[in-house]
Amino acid sequence: MDWLFRSGKIGNLELKNRFVRSATGECLAAADGQVTDALVSLYTDLAKGGVGLIITGVTFVHESGRSGYKMPGLHRDEMIPGWQRLVSQVHAYGAKIAPQLFHCGRQMQSDSAQAFPPMAPSPIAYKRSGITPREMTEEQIWEMIGAFAEAARRAGEAGFDGVQLHGAHGYLISQFLSPYSNRRTDRWGGNFENRQRFVREVYQRIRGVVGQDYPVFIKMNVDDFVEGGLTLEETRETAKRLSDLGMDAIEISGGMLELTIWKCMVPGIKSTEQEAYFLPYAEAIKSEIHCPLILVGGMRTPARMEEILRQNKADFISLCRPFIREPDLVNKIQQGQQESVTCISCNKCMRLLDKGLACYVDA
Repeated sequence: MDWLFRSGKIGNLELKNRFVRSATGECLAAADGQVTDALVSLYTDLAKGGVGLIITGVTFVHESGRSGYKMPGLHRDEMIPGWQRLVSQVHAYGAKIAPQLFHCGRQMQSDSAQAFPPMAPSPIAYKRSGITPREMTEEQIWEMIGAFAEAARRAGEAGFDGVQLHGAHGYLISQFLSPYSNRRTDRWGGNFENRQRFVREVYQRIRGVVGQDYPVFIKMNVDDFVEGGLTLEETRETAKRLSDLGMDAIEISGGMLELTIWKCMVPGIKSTEQEAYFLPYAEAIKSEIHCPLILVGGMRTPARMEEILRQNKADFISLCRPFIREPDLVNKIQQGQQESVTCISCNKCMRLLDKGLACYVDA
C-alpha cells in the first residue's frame, strides 16, 4: 500500500497519507450549535485511527442556514472555544482537520423552517418538506457571502487547518450552480456564467479574510441526477474555473436530497466492480484542473484505492460510511490487518442519523 501512505499536499497543508474522512453529518451538537463532548470524542477517535485529513460534518455559517437541529455551527464568535478544544485533540494524534462550511438554502427540515423560513436562489418548492423558499434578495445574497467568509475566519481562529465549502448535494452553493434550482433572471442566475457568480464571490471573499496561504477547497456535484439539473459538462468548466481562481482541492460527489436513491450513498456495494462509482466523472474532471482531486464514492478495498492513486485518477481517497463503522480503519490497513472494510453499505447509519452518527448494523 505504497501510494495510500505517501504524504500529500492540499495547498500548503501537508498530510501524512492519502486518506480523507469525507464530511458526514453527526447530529451530535448542542441545540445552539455548540461543540459537545460527543463530537470531540468522535473526531478524536478518527484522528487516533490514522486519518490524514478529517472533514467535519456540515457546519452552518448563518442561523438561517441550519437544515435541522443538533448541527454544529461557526456562525458566531462564541463557537470558537468549543472548536478549539476539538481541534487540539485531533492535532494531538497527528491528523489535520477542516470544517465543511454550509448553508442549507431550500433544503430545510420543516421544524427548522418554523424559526427561519428557508431562502434560496429561486422559489422552487423543496419536495421533502413541501415548503417553498423565499427568493433571496441582492442584500441577502451578499449577507450570506459574508457569512461564509466570517465562518472561515472563525475556523482559522479555532485552529482548523483549512475549510471546505459544501457546494454539492443541493445545498445553497449547489442551488446557485444548478439550473434546476436557480431560475433567476438577474446577474445571479440564468446563464452558466451568472450561476457561477455566487461560489466565485464566496471564494474570493474568504480569500480576502484568510489570505492566500490558508487552504480553501470545495465539494461539488458532478451531476445533480435530476431532469434539468447540473451535468458533467458544466461541472467540468466550473471545476476548471475554480482551480484557475486558486481553489486548493476539489472533492466530487453527486445528487441531491430530493432523490429517492441518494446517489452519493449507493447501497449494497458487494464487489470491486461496484466500487468508486464517481471514478468516470473524476477522470473527466481531473484533466481540467491543476489542484488535487479528492475522490469519494463507495470504495471498499484498499487494493482498489491504491490502484486509483497509482494510475493518477485521483490524488486523495475520501471515505464516509466505512469510518462510521471503523474509525481505526486506516491503522488496520497500514498494519495489513484486512483486505476490505467491514461496512456493508446498508445505509442504516443514514436512516437513523437523528439518533446520532453511529453504525447500527449490530444494534
